[in-house]
Amino acid sequence: MIDDGERLGLYVGFYMIITLVLIMARRVIPFFTERGVGYSVTLKNYRWIDLSIPPLMVAFVVAEVADAGHLLSAVLAGALLLLNSIRLVGWYTSGIWRKPLLWVLHVAYMLLTLAFGLKVASVLWGLSPFLAVHTFALAGIGLMTLGMMARVSLGHTGRDLSEPPPQVQWMFLLLCIAIVLRVLLPLLFPAHYPLWIILSQLSWILSFALFALCYIPILVSSRIDGRPG
Repeated sequence: MIDDGERLGLYVGFYMIITLVLIMARRVIPFFTERGVGYSVTLKNYRWIDLSIPPLMVAFVVAEVADAGHLLSAVLAGALLLLNSIRLVGWYTSGIWRKPLLWVLHVAYMLLTLAFGLKVASVLWGLSPFLAVHTFALAGIGLMTLGMMARVSLGHTGRDLSEPPPQVQWMFLLLCIAIVLRVLLPLLFPAHYPLWIILSQLSWILSFALFALCYIPILVSSRIDGRPG
C-alpha cells in the first residue's frame, strides 16, 4: 500500500490537467490572437521554450508529489515562471483588450504563470502553498476553461466571434474577482479569511450561472448558418 496515496493521486491528476492546459494554450492562444485582433500581427514563439516546458512540467509534478516543500520544486517552478513569462510577452499585442474572448485567455495564462511564482514564494519565504494551488485551479483550469467554452460555443454554432454576447465580459470579470478574493485578499487581510472564501465562492457561482443562462439557449439551438450541428 502507498502511504498518502489519495493525496498523491489527486495532485498528480491536478498537475496533469495544468500540463495539458499549457500544451493546449501554446496551440490556441497565439492562433486565436493573430486571427482575432482585427489587424495583421505575427506573434513570437520560441521553439526552445516549446521543447523545454513539457519536460520541466513533468519534472515539477514529480518533485511536487514527492516533496512539495523541497528546493527542487521551487527551482523548477522558477524556471517555468521565467519561460512562460517570456512566452506571454511574445504573444502580447494591445488589440486583445478590445476582444473579451481574447483577453480572457491571456489573463488566464498570465495568472497560471503567476501561480509558479507563488509556488517559489511558498518554498523560499513561507507563503501558504495553497495560494499557488488555488491560482492554478481558478485561473489555469477555471478561467481558461470558461474562456474556451465561451469561444468554441459561438464558433461551433456558426456565430460571429467578433460580436460575442455582451454578458461574456461580465462572466469573465466575475471569475477574475473570484481569483482576487481567493488568493490576494487572504494574503493581504488574513483576519477576514472566511469572508473572502464565501465571496469568492459566490463570484464563481455567479460567473458560471451567467454562462449557463447566456449559452444554454445557444447550445440547444440549431446553428444559425444552417450547417449541420
